[in-house]
Amino acid sequence: MIWIELSTEVEAEAVESVAELFARMGQGGVAIEEPLSESAEPGRVEFDPTRPVVVKSYLPEDGDWEETVHRVEEALWHLSQLRRVEPLKVTRLAEEDWAEAWKRFFFVQKIGNRLVIKPSWREYEPGAGEVVLEIDPGMAFGTGLHPTTRMCALACERFVQEGMRVLDVGTGSGILSLAAAKLGATEVVAVDVDSVAVEVARKNAELNGLADRVHVSQGSINSGAGVLAGPYDLVLANIIASVIIDLSQHLHDALGPRGVLVTSGIIADREEGVREALTQAGLRIEETMAEGDWRAMVCRRGGA
Repeated sequence: MIWIELSTEVEAEAVESVAELFARMGQGGVAIEEPLSESAEPGRVEFDPTRPVVVKSYLPEDGDWEETVHRVEEALWHLSQLRRVEPLKVTRLAEEDWAEAWKRFFFVQKIGNRLVIKPSWREYEPGAGEVVLEIDPGMAFGTGLHPTTRMCALACERFVQEGMRVLDVGTGSGILSLAAAKLGATEVVAVDVDSVAVEVARKNAELNGLADRVHVSQGSINSGAGVLAGPYDLVLANIIASVIIDLSQHLHDALGPRGVLVTSGIIADREEGVREALTQAGLRIEETMAEGDWRAMVCRRGGA
């Protein structure tokens, strides 16, 4: 099969909007490439704030791909009137090139005090007490490199306790589900609307020997599927601001009386809108984490 790679360089404030557009119109997942390079210190990467972020998605070369590209170009042009968004680049890739194209961007990365994310094709010797998550992210969002994923992973270190039941909404590659399970959660329910992400997350659960505790399915928290039945001790929702707003009541309802919600994917200028939606849903925002232009919020039920 031939795949069509769609890519554009954007400023940080435009990443959310472009990723949402690509996720809606693409069929091969969304990849967000931070301007990173491997550090001399093992397990660390260096971020270059002077370089743009690259957002990519993929389309199979079928009968209507050119029309989809035209609609993406049009939408990007409108976004470029508000933020820095470069013109769309379109590249044809053979299946094997599509499968390998993203690997050179991902390195071993330590997050927080214990968690280490190791791409399956790289070598790493863990230190004392480190928890290694081996992943093959494919074209699913969630490599641990994006600030939103890092903040949620840090929250996992803080909040996951032995025996917890955890829900991961918008699991992507499954990185947060794996973190929760390896930190002691007894059961993790992971959902994503993207079939590519579901396939990748399932493979990563198997890769880490966690398929018996990490249960991945296609859908969302508002799908009504029995597998999503709460309550949960911890709910992770690393998605985007507009979806968090839409799902705020469902996120509240999934929590047990003493449960914690950690939600991220929030660009700074959408923070107030998310705050308002979560508060109206009955959630109390206890803490806001920040990394660059991105935000994550820690919430509990208002009466808890």
